[in-house]
Amino acid sequence: MTFPDQKYGSPKKYVDAYFKYHSKAVSSVDGENLANAIVILQNLYESDGTLYVCGNGGSASIANHLACDHGKLLASDTDLLPRVQSLAANMEVITAIANDISYDEVFVHQLRLLAEKGDVLMTISSSGNSENVVRAATWAKNKGLKIIALTGFNGGRTAKLATVNLHVDGDNYGIIEDVHQSLMHLMGQYMRHTRMSEDLIKDRRF
Repeated sequence: MTFPDQKYGSPKKYVDAYFKYHSKAVSSVDGENLANAIVILQNLYESDGTLYVCGNGGSASIANHLACDHGKLLASDTDLLPRVQSLAANMEVITAIANDISYDEVFVHQLRLLAEKGDVLMTISSSGNSENVVRAATWAKNKGLKIIALTGFNGGRTAKLATVNLHVDGDNYGIIEDVHQSLMHLMGQYMRHTRMSEDLIKDRRF
């Protein structure tokens, strides 16, 4: 499922091909794994544990967006008060760790300081092999934390470390990240609507 593997003669042709492969990527996500990830997050948010999220580049943006949506929106019109922290959000801490120790340590160093028993780590990495993400997942697994890994390509090392792997079958970074973003929205919206009355669901925008 390589995209693109040729030149396209017009924007319309590229658009059509992009969404064709995007549709295939969406349908490749295992529904049972997705349901299991939601259960892990529901149990976490109900028990006042903290979700830590990490990723680089576009995946860092998804991690920050998830912290916003799961932290704010899930608490709107529900009885939930989710604790969500993006390990990619504090630039001062990230650059200090990267400068003084190693960029490979920017996420795991924060986990060592903050994470507690019962917390959950979510890693977002298209390749699944970003060293700083792998180190965070390795530490979390050794400490008994559950791990939800969002991956693409062949899944990489984080797929093997994960309690639940939400894998996108694709080899285009943009498409993989599109689907990861959709999974983030989907999980949050599902959990929010389950805590709302039928009338309120109809009255709110998601």
